[in-house]
Amino acid sequence: MDTLVDVAWLSEHLDDPDLVVLDCSVYQQTGEHGRLLNVCGRAEYDEGHIATAGFADLLGDLADPESPLEAALPTPERFCAAMGALGVGDDSSVVLYDGNMSVWAARVWWMLRWVGFDRAAILDGGLVAWLLADRPLSIEPSTQPSRRLTPRPRPELIADRDEVLAAIEDDAVWLVDTMPPEHYRGEWTLYDRPGHIPGATNVSVLEMFEDTGRYRPLDELASLFADDRRRRTITYCGGGIAASATAFAMTRLGFTDVAVYTASLEEWAADARLPLVLGAP
Repeated sequence: MDTLVDVAWLSEHLDDPDLVVLDCSVYQQTGEHGRLLNVCGRAEYDEGHIATAGFADLLGDLADPESPLEAALPTPERFCAAMGALGVGDDSSVVLYDGNMSVWAARVWWMLRWVGFDRAAILDGGLVAWLLADRPLSIEPSTQPSRRLTPRPRPELIADRDEVLAAIEDDAVWLVDTMPPEHYRGEWTLYDRPGHIPGATNVSVLEMFEDTGRYRPLDELASLFADDRRRRTITYCGGGIAASATAFAMTRLGFTDVAVYTASLEEWAADARLPLVLGAP
């Protein structure tokens, strides 16, 4: 199984006994002062989802309940227990999708890699592609039995604030800001302060996708990134979601040392001691 599968592949393999399909949807609403609010997609899942799919709650079961940050990374043990309850075991294969350009599915894909699980794929184009292909939806809940997923953490796949701070002065590390260009330049912000982390290059997550919501071909994606695919690279965004989608694309391109700063600007911009700069680099 490739790390990116299409609707035809998933339709053909839905009944595979070792396949677990998970809906990872989170949707956005506009809150006070124009701020975007992330809303769990379970209600939409209940109204219709790909047959056999379970629901992976990134704002609930797959997050650290004690962190002030939304969708904060849980411990590997907590994450594996939650995935095991969804039917993901050491010998499973997993296909992930969502209703929002596959960025939330990419976050779960990255977390699975972080705990040492590599048999996961993203449905290219997500739920939209499934519906555009006139594939049916189901309202039946998942019947996957619980399984054991053993944590084998790869801590190098996650960057924390201290590593990012050190990277500002380290030319050997490439920081990649995946927010839209206007946000990168500080012309508007979704967080406590505008701007980008000093030294970061802007490669917007929007550049990863075609208008259909499917990932762009690998040769087109390759043109967005530097040639050194062994360089330590840290992607960030607002809360580590878009950054995971970009990290997924870079991994498919053969980048071998990519990490996601999962707390991203939600943490960084809230701390006035941490630098942000405005404008183009």
